[in-house]
Amino acid sequence: MDLGHPIAKGNTATIYLLENKIIKIFNDYLPKSESVYEANKQKFAYSCGLFVPEILDVTEIDGKQAIIMEYIKGSTMGEILFENRQKAAYYMKISIDIQQRIHMITADDPLEPMAGKLRLQIELAPKLDEKYKSALIHKLDSMTYEKRLCHGDFHLFNLVMSDHKVAIIDWVDSSAGDIRADIYRTYLLYSHFSMELADMYLRLYCEKSDLSKEEIFKWAPIIAGARLSENVSSKESEQLMDIINHYCPL
Repeated sequence: MDLGHPIAKGNTATIYLLENKIIKIFNDYLPKSESVYEANKQKFAYSCGLFVPEILDVTEIDGKQAIIMEYIKGSTMGEILFENRQKAAYYMKISIDIQQRIHMITADDPLEPMAGKLRLQIELAPKLDEKYKSALIHKLDSMTYEKRLCHGDFHLFNLVMSDHKVAIIDWVDSSAGDIRADIYRTYLLYSHFSMELADMYLRLYCEKSDLSKEEIFKWAPIIAGARLSENVSSKESEQLMDIINHYCPL
């Protein structure tokens, strides 16, 4: 099947636009259940009434796992912000409103539990020795929270503005967990790009909720440890270890 040239390529899949539909082709090394697993997460978010691309089919194309979904035409809020940085607070407030709508949704099946996901990531982090892994997992096990829908990779580049509405894309990291962990994950992602943007995000989220920075930062070492399981640069790896050592010293 001729899909043409890809419009994007990530660590796990290649994205194509064909006949006004998005086709996501998964890499061969992934488990055979990966496409169904990811599609079910997005279907759940869609069923909750969020503006999310509709899953049209889960199939195989040329022997590879594939998801076919609705194409949302538009630009990401991240792209728009960088064309007009003076409106950073405006776009950040819009994004926080959306994230808070996500966080209002009580979640369980079919989403994986956040705790199990984070535990596995910590266990797989090559930079962490057994003492660090044990300390972080102990801290994770001590956390109590109500399970809410968490996107897991929420930032301005996963929000697409289309006809004055904003679509939320890329649900592969979503889970049922603590919204404070999801907030810190977003803060952490912004911080590696721009501390000014990260601090603005955290300040605005706290102002628009009853959460404090201290509550959110309880998750700092856990989320930093889990992040080390991802393909991060050596510089970011050092920064993550600094966070762990600061908030969870051995």
